[in-house]
Amino acid sequence: MITVTTQAATKIKDIKTAQAASEDTGLRVRVVGGGCSGFQYQMVFDTPKAGDQVFESDGVKVVVDPKSFLYLVGTEIDYVDGLNGAGFTMKNPNAKGGCGCGSSFTA
Repeated sequence: MITVTTQAATKIKDIKTAQAASEDTGLRVRVVGGGCSGFQYQMVFDTPKAGDQVFESDGVKVVVDPKSFLYLVGTEIDYVDGLNGAGFTMKNPNAKGGCGCGSSFTA
């Protein structure tokens, strides 16, 4: 399962509205090769496809392909807004390490 905090859900809903994304789309979260630690996260609004895992968390539909799900199971998506900037963070229990930027990880 992948969960979304209340702060992240609010921000995701705001962005979805601003982008005029259709109701049937969800937040697709993917893991792709790259970044300074080997893997990085990608998020985009997309419709579920055959084989995808679909979760509902705090009113947000999260869509994950089977390969990415292996790396993301148990992840919590959060949104922080502080003095050092604002953005989404991933609390991924499967990550063995990460980088300073917070958008890349080692599995």
